[in-house]
This record gives sequence, structure tokens and C-alpha cells, in this order.
Amino acid sequence: MRATFATEHTPGRVNEDAVAVGDGWAFILDGATARAGVVSGCVHDVRWLASTLAGELAQRLLGSQQTLPALPALPDLLAESIQATCRQHGPDCDLSNPNSPSSTAVIARWTSEEFEYLVLADSPLILDLGRTIRPIIDDRIAHLPDYSADGVARSRNQPGGFWVASTNPDAAYQAVTGSVPADEVHRAALLSDGASRLVEQFGVLDWLGLVDLLDKPGPAELIRRTRAAERAEAPEMAARRQEKRHDDATAILLRR
Repeated sequence: MRATFATEHTPGRVNEDAVAVGDGWAFILDGATARAGVVSGCVHDVRWLASTLAGELAQRLLGSQQTLPALPALPDLLAESIQATCRQHGPDCDLSNPNSPSSTAVIARWTSEEFEYLVLADSPLILDLGRTIRPIIDDRIAHLPDYSADGVARSRNQPGGFWVASTNPDAAYQAVTGSVPADEVHRAALLSDGASRLVEQFGVLDWLGLVDLLDKPGPAELIRRTRAAERAEAPEMAARRQEKRHDDATAILLRR
């Protein structure tokens, strides 16, 4: 499959997304921006977590290609990457703090036989299977009983709550995973939640329209139109939805 991608930071901030594409694999990690006033217990910021975890995951995906046809499972690779990232924290980092820096993950891996995926938290994967568009979405964070800072902390990486890549490798085994025959996948879109907004928040596209936009004219145009929609929306509307007005946006299109 051929891959094209683009990423852009939130205006005025550093980019907390991480993106990587290799021979037969691709992923996006969307670092969770820390809420103001929340103590993470860690000397590292979210950007460090996303970039460090991305390096560990890319290394393992690249290495796993040498094991064809017996590829290790994607949850195993993500769990190992989380463990390795934890080892890079220092003694001043409290890894038991539920507000430790965290990230979503959307991973795709394909061979001539199979297209595999892993989706953890709110970074979706959209599969174009020809006659069918199949969104792969982990929506558990949309169903929390309490969205206060304390409520989210109590639900993070807990049964009945939601799961993210942070300090608990077991989160990898709570991801939405699956596979389809490779020859059924015409196109696939990997998205950070900042790049899915034209569908999920603004409702100006459906998933097919978003994949078509990624295909032509391309990922950069998707992000440009997303920024335009963000600027056009009244600030109070974003506040009412308890959403940031802008967000880092990263999108990958895979095409046969």
C-alpha cells in the first residue's frame, strides 16, 4: 500500500501527535494534552511521552518484519513499547499517578495476506472496503459518568472506564483489534481526533467524504479545512461541548 500523511500542531503550541510510516505498517499516537492545574507526577511532558513511545513502537514494528510470516501480535508490540517507555522515566516520575502523560494509538500493519489494526482511545481508523466504509472506533471515553479532572483520572486505565497508552502495559490488551483480508482494503485512513473533526464534531462530511478528501486533494487539505471549520465556530460552542477549539491534527491515507 502507498502512504501519504500530514500533521500540524495546534496554533501556538507544540505538536503532541507522533506519526510514523514504514514498509508494511503505519501508526499515529495522539498525546493527551494535560489539563491546566492537573499534576501528572512526572517530570516529562506529553510530547516526550508521545515521541518516546513512537520511537519504541517503530523500532518493534520494523524489527517484527524480520519474523515473517509469524508476526508478533500488535497488542504485544504496544505493551512492550509502553514497558520500554516506562523504563526511560526517571526516579522523580511517579508512574502510579493516574494523570501520568498518556497517548492514544491507532496502528495498521499489512502483508499480502492480511490487514491488521489496533485502535486505543479516540484516534479512529476508517476502512474503505469497496462497497462498505467501516469505521473502527474506540468510543469508551465518550461514555464516562464524570468528565471532571478527578472523574477522568478515576476512569483512566480502569475496567468500565477507558484505556490509553501511559504507564500500564495492560492497556494494550484493552484496545480494539482485528483484521481483514488485505485484498478487501482499498483505502484506509488513520486519524488523530484532531483530524476526524469534520465528521465527528462539525458534521460537514461523512466517513466516505473524509476518505475521499484524504485521497484527493490530500491530508494537508483535510487539515486546512479542519482549521477553517475551527475558526468559523463560535468559541462558546467548543466550550459547551467541553472540547478544545483547536487540536493537533494528523492523518495518514493508505491506498492500494
